[in-house]
Amino acid sequence: MSNHSITQSMIVQPNQSAEFLGSGLLPVLATPALIAFMETTAMQLIEFPEGSSSVGTYISMKHLKATPIHTKIECTAIITNIEGRKYTFTIQAIDSVGDIIGEATHERVVVNVERFMQKL
Repeated sequence: MSNHSITQSMIVQPNQSAEFLGSGLLPVLATPALIAFMETTAMQLIEFPEGSSSVGTYISMKHLKATPIHTKIECTAIITNIEGRKYTFTIQAIDSVGDIIGEATHERVVVNVERFMQKL
């Protein structure tokens, strides 16, 4: 494990709105889109062996503040524990004025892609 934390940023797009995704009626960042951004950020911290990937197995998230479309947000993920193939993260997202918009605890498990797909 070379890095214990990573920060990524993005500009909220119309196709990430609650209105677009159907998770609400307003043109603001949708909770499912924020969760996806959090998971994507956390996943960057895992060094995968050849033929492996990771799957999200748990997320507990608080969406604390609405974010308008076209707003820049940043997400920071920190590895808090590694137990075998299971990685645990704390994740925080902030908006362009530095307010916390979301916080999460997330777990991912490293899997062998071929074996995983054969089980489906």
